[in-house]
Amino acid sequence: MHTKTTTALATFDDLVHYVRATLCQRDNLDYDLTPFVRTPLKRRDELWGYAFHVEGPRMLRTSAVWSAKDDKILFYNSVGERFHDVHLTESPDLVVHEPAGN
Repeated sequence: MHTKTTTALATFDDLVHYVRATLCQRDNLDYDLTPFVRTPLKRRDELWGYAFHVEGPRMLRTSAVWSAKDDKILFYNSVGERFHDVHLTESPDLVVHEPAGN
């Protein structure tokens, strides 16, 4: 089922937490134990957003893409189908963030 919501995420840490929690919750994965990856997305050397994914058992991989210009986060299940859209009424500044430990 494809759902849509609206929320405000003022900081990059808030956005990362929201994305990670949503991805883990989707497949009942443990937030603290599930590997989480974030990758800056660039077009012509210009940062435009981030891709995120969690890796679960049996090659399960769900992902999300934050498009800062569009103020949207798009969530995809492990077969590439979009399952959730989030419109951001407030979003963090778009800068390169160093990868976190997990």
